[in-house]
Amino acid sequence: MKGGVDYFLSSTGEIGFVEKVISSLVYAQGLPGARLDEVVIFDTGEAGRVISLHESYVELLSFSKSAVRVGSRVARTDTFLEFPLGDELLGATIDPLGRSIDPARPLPPMKETRPLDTTPSGIETRLRIARPARTGVTLVDRMIPIGKGQRELVLGDQKTGKSHFLLSAISTQIEEGGIGVYALIGKGKIDTKKVEEAFRERGITDRAVIVASHADDPASLIYLTPYAAMTVAEYFRDMGYDVLIVLDDLSTHAKMHRELSLLGKRFPGRNSYPGDMFFTHARLLERAGNFATAKGERAITCIPVIEAPQGDITGYIQTNLMSMTDGHLFFDHVLFSEGRRPAIDPFLSVTRVGRQTQSPLEHEIARELVSFLKNAERLHGFVSFGAELGEHIKRTLEKEVEIFHVLDQTEYNSIPASMQIFLFGVVWNDLFQGKSRQDIRQSIRNLIMQYGEKPDVKRQIDTIVESSESIKALSVLVRNFAPKYLGVK
Repeated sequence: MKGGVDYFLSSTGEIGFVEKVISSLVYAQGLPGARLDEVVIFDTGEAGRVISLHESYVELLSFSKSAVRVGSRVARTDTFLEFPLGDELLGATIDPLGRSIDPARPLPPMKETRPLDTTPSGIETRLRIARPARTGVTLVDRMIPIGKGQRELVLGDQKTGKSHFLLSAISTQIEEGGIGVYALIGKGKIDTKKVEEAFRERGITDRAVIVASHADDPASLIYLTPYAAMTVAEYFRDMGYDVLIVLDDLSTHAKMHRELSLLGKRFPGRNSYPGDMFFTHARLLERAGNFATAKGERAITCIPVIEAPQGDITGYIQTNLMSMTDGHLFFDHVLFSEGRRPAIDPFLSVTRVGRQTQSPLEHEIARELVSFLKNAERLHGFVSFGAELGEHIKRTLEKEVEIFHVLDQTEYNSIPASMQIFLFGVVWNDLFQGKSRQDIRQSIRNLIMQYGEKPDVKRQIDTIVESSESIKALSVLVRNFAPKYLGVK
């Protein structure tokens, strides 16, 4: 912000003095003309914001990493907190105030600014979600599909593969012409570096923006992070892009909101969270959706992340977010320890609007896959009791294993949609029967390589998928084509 305390003192004619400091909360006397959400500036040059007004003092939220000194001066700026926006943000890693994280690479002046916290668009601007948001993850795209404009919660324990899925989803959407916004909320600096490196490796840096706050940042900055990221997403939506935004993670954001609320002596509610906890997250997530804009139909697809310690999805924040989103993907630590990748439980995961974006063939595939895997899950009960298994039950359990081998994405980042459907046709027709996991993985690897490098192979697979109106029609075409490229009979 241009100008220091003296500059703003001369322009507003009001001065305040800090009386008390509690972490990021600052209580100052003076500033009779202060308004809610107005930006103030301290002696150190650091900024803050007015969060409440009282008869004898003003409550401020400081954005400074160092503690504000009692007795120091504070001045009004007669401005409100706004975020600088422009195409120059692409490829940058910024903090919640729009400043570059790397001092060696400062951002140029931006052409536009917008408030961080805005009222979500009304229903008159919203459109039905009808376009798929591909993630490149076969299990999700086939069984728990996501639509553009959907808000799909990702929840699970730490170290269960959530980050790998998020990176796959954001890179797939960027490859399809969209923009990616990744918000790291109160994470370690090493986590930010990992995301930056992953974007560089996938070649998507110039189409992505990282908004990051770190664990050693003040609670005020961490609290602002998802709002800043959503403001960036809205800007690129209005510029004519579909945007995928990842909020990683909202459990930290909720803790920061609780910390600031308790320090400010607000009345605590369940689990000591403030009474407006649900409203806070609902208002944030409601800014995503599928919109009618001046540039046509454009969507902000939002993937908020939340921790579920030890697989517990019944906590206060978890159930709050599950109720305000359009579905959730549950990453199970038990499945992860068993070697499943991704470790998503398809039976505890939900998509409420994603299926309406699927073609009739995709809808039929999802229905058959879910039905078959549920039946196979029930059959495991007979095995555990030592029951004698018939040939039909044995084959069902073997086919279940083959399906999970095809759904496994340990070795590669994403798979095109037509390739996913083709591979379903292969495994559904028992063309992988009797093959080991290594052989199946090698066959898939070879086919993906040919799909990307040989235009005739890609063209044939795409034609097979596009001309199939049912699983039966797909099966006939796959049986004729697969032996040549997969080495199966």
